[in-house]
Amino acid sequence: MKHLIVENLKYCYPLAKDLALKGVSFEVDKGEFIGVIGSNGSGKSTLCQALVGLVPNFYKGAYGGKVIACGMEVAKSEVAEIATKVGLVFQNPFTQITGSKLTVYEEIAFGLENIGIERSEMKCRIEHALDLLGISKFKDKNPFDLSGGQMQRLAIAGIIAMEPDVIVLDEPTSQLDPQGSEEVFQAVQNLSQEGMTVIMVEHKIEKIAAYADKVLLLSDGELVDFNTPKKIFSRSDLDEYGVSPPVYTKIAKNLHITDKLGLYPVTIEEFSQYSGQGREKL
Repeated sequence: MKHLIVENLKYCYPLAKDLALKGVSFEVDKGEFIGVIGSNGSGKSTLCQALVGLVPNFYKGAYGGKVIACGMEVAKSEVAEIATKVGLVFQNPFTQITGSKLTVYEEIAFGLENIGIERSEMKCRIEHALDLLGISKFKDKNPFDLSGGQMQRLAIAGIIAMEPDVIVLDEPTSQLDPQGSEEVFQAVQNLSQEGMTVIMVEHKIEKIAAYADKVLLLSDGELVDFNTPKKIFSRSDLDEYGVSPPVYTKIAKNLHITDKLGLYPVTIEEFSQYSGQGREKL
């Protein structure tokens, strides 16, 4: 059984004239890292909110179709139940961090305390989240003394400690420098490798190309394509959807460097491999 199933998902915000999502359907296996791309207004954030039940349970509006996470139909489930299966990380870590705790360790414990996790179990979960996100050395620091990348990793750790099966990240690196962005992507890749299903909305195309197993392309609320990074970024019509391919893909297109299937490289490693063999197809 698929870990996440989206069936003909449609949604219109209250008082809006047009649908924000127009019959979106896709399926995701356990442990897959899915990158979601598209221009502003394409429906990326609305999709994130639908995956965690904020649409339609919080925002209301007209809703159709289904989101099924780990066998649970999200729109028909209680918020507390959804939180045990699907976690959401926002763009800005300040939105996620409570500000009521003095240390990183206590901040991660906050959500666990609220759901009544036993102390011994809580300690195990917190230590695991700290190690997985690479922030154990900051556990006694004030959350607001951290860098942007460290703070975002703390926000992710707080969700990870709740042990969801699926984590949804809505542009988590939008306010971070390259170092902070790399820290977050490596941390999220660790989650995927541990078996957690990852859905990440992101504008940093090079990062999505390097880390995602598959890429979901949205435009005007519709799913245009859902495939591997190489197949998505080898499309000739990306500019029509407000998306620019990775820089090495652009160079390869200009030099007509492809693999045997006619697909372009999407990372510097692939580009070096392809160009090292001249213009012959691999």
